Amino acid sequence: MAWTKPPRRAIPAGMKKGDHLFLVDGSGYIFRAYHALPPLTRKSDGLPVGAVSGFCNMLWKLMLDARNTDVGIVPTHFAVIFDYSSKTFRNDLYPEYKANRSAPPEDLIPQFGLIRQATRAFNLPCVEIEGYEADDLIATYARLACEAGGDTTIISSDKDLMQLVGDTVAMYDPMKDRQIGIPEVIEKWGVPPEKMVDLQALTGDSVDNVPGVPGIGPKTAAQLLEQFGDLDTLLARAGEIKQDKRRESIIANADKARISRQLVTLMNDVPVTEGLEDFVLHPPDGPKLIGF
Repeated sequence: MAWTKPPRRAIPAGMKKGDHLFLVDGSGYIFRAYHALPPLTRKSDGLPVGAVSGFCNMLWKLMLDARNTDVGIVPTHFAVIFDYSSKTFRNDLYPEYKANRSAPPEDLIPQFGLIRQATRAFNLPCVEIEGYEADDLIATYARLACEAGGDTTIISSDKDLMQLVGDTVAMYDPMKDRQIGIPEVIEKWGVPPEKMVDLQALTGDSVDNVPGVPGIGPKTAAQLLEQFGDLDTLLARAGEIKQDKRRESIIANADKARISRQLVTLMNDVPVTEGLEDFVLHPPDGPKLIGF
């Protein structure tokens, strides 16, 4: 059965002008913490907890900064967003999507549940919805915050989220202590955030098994988008491309570019059940945190 997008549902605003929402890409950070830190086991039972430790340290620093007015960005709302499962609506669009991914490392699997427990011990919402990726939930909540007059900082460095960057949305990479706004996206990729979807449609993504157009890398994609404006115009006028191999590849793989665009475009109207009013920042639960 073909996937049908559910109707957009009205969600109470829960924010006002001047409020600031922090959205943590929880699933993305779990893997970064796992690969960046040395193995660590819990003394009581030998359970691997390296990723849990790294995740908690990141959240703790963010929470400390959230109460430090000298930092400059003080969130009023805060949530940690996770992937629910590997299969989403994108697999209905393209069955090979993420089909090349291997199972998580065995010593990481038991840490997934612990990290969610730790998130709740921080008194932070832990949000995930079956059938959708964390990135889609982040896109949805960023839109809701913008419509309510608030700003959003996405705690991630994932290029897939850079399409969301704009006047009211920025990104922050806690591992590199680096802010990512419109200028940083342009500097890194050669296109503004609103063209990141078209760029990724051309380049594809080997990690997620997004096909793209063979032979087109980020620099070439940026040059083509600067020349033709957008993906649709490029595909319609591909015969004008002077380089033979480039022209032939784009013409032959136009459908792959189109399906790739669908795969990388984030859905910003996920039928979420938790509203922004549920994300108001509260102090951590000290006694529960001691266990982590």
